[in-house]
Amino acid sequence: MHTILSIFISLSLLSPAFLPMASQFSVLAENETPAESDNPSPDASMPDASNPDAASDASAPVALSAPSALLMEASTGTVIYEKDAHSILHPASITKIMTLILIFDALDAQKISLDDIVTVSEHAASMGGFQVFLEPGETQTVDTMIKCISVASANDACVAMAEFIAGSEDAFVAQMNERAAGLGMKDTNFVNCCGLDVDNHMTSAYDVALMSRELITKYPQIHNYSTIWMENITHVTKKGSSEFGLTNTNKLIKQYAYATGLKTGSTGLAKYCVSATAEKDNIKLIAVIMAAPDYKVRFADASALLDYGFSVCRLYQDTTPPALPELSVRGGTDKKVSLSYEGTFSYLDTAGNDLNLIEKKLSLPEEIKAPVTQGKEAGTLYYTLNEKEIGSIRVLYDTTIPKATYQDYFRKTLTYFFSL
Repeated sequence: MHTILSIFISLSLLSPAFLPMASQFSVLAENETPAESDNPSPDASMPDASNPDAASDASAPVALSAPSALLMEASTGTVIYEKDAHSILHPASITKIMTLILIFDALDAQKISLDDIVTVSEHAASMGGFQVFLEPGETQTVDTMIKCISVASANDACVAMAEFIAGSEDAFVAQMNERAAGLGMKDTNFVNCCGLDVDNHMTSAYDVALMSRELITKYPQIHNYSTIWMENITHVTKKGSSEFGLTNTNKLIKQYAYATGLKTGSTGLAKYCVSATAEKDNIKLIAVIMAAPDYKVRFADASALLDYGFSVCRLYQDTTPPALPELSVRGGTDKKVSLSYEGTFSYLDTAGNDLNLIEKKLSLPEEIKAPVTQGKEAGTLYYTLNEKEIGSIRVLYDTTIPKATYQDYFRKTLTYFFSL
């Protein structure tokens, strides 16, 4: 027989304070020449956020000039705003978000380490586009290669890492597509690891948000790299030793107070793209802009989306869930099993609801029958707001308890008699 343990708890939430940010930038785009960007007026080519004609939909909550965009809250994956987010487009260097995921996957699995030495091949050194001018036979650490990719968007470093991890760029790209499929990136097909324009190398703003979320939530240490503004690396080749300066292609790192990353991209076919991440009051946002007409619009649209997100979002995270009891186990080698929550419950509100009214209801059996398997679901903690369920989190068994055998009962009997 199962009984339901119900706990209704009134919750309090820290009051968020949201301040709108100005959206004006004077920056140099990835593939622009200095002559195109010398001393630009900070107001030139900037969309007027107060003009609804700047967006394709006059009723949209934020005016954007880019044809495709998406705003997502990272901890919950909630889509706050989207504009043609599933349009299939060229991604340019925001491709490198998936490249970085695979690099950190390899680090996490201890297949490689940050101190490992990577030797640059002829193929890697021959990459065009944005690069740090690695030479054939040159060596750099994995840590330095990640900096080159994250900060300077280096195509040569991307290919060198792809070959280091998978043996060849083609094999690495196959892993990229497999990882993308696992994340539900249905609009995506990768052909290379750096984002150079080729046929069938495509994705969407929605898919870019999915992989951005995976990178920053699973590997938050990426922000140690993506927030670097300027740093030098050292080239050591047959010609000798020389310093090379890296400058972040993501100008939001300097221009937007809450920016934490993540990746820019620009090519002839992709135009100007960015996946911009920012954090304020414990709210982490991902703003994806695709195919913007120029580099200023790319950053202005991203900052407008982030401003909008921070103005409407309030995040509830349950850091004090109800204490879990031990459950009685019938017919097992142990009489009790402990429990734990699968994770921390988060809920994003954009409708101005009173989050103090969130209630919790814990559903657990009174007794269970062996065998019990560690990690299997024992029950559920439900969350409701205004009498509507807003989510739940699973309760799991902490240990495995086998079904007791006759030998187990015999041993227990002997132990009992010898203890008299």
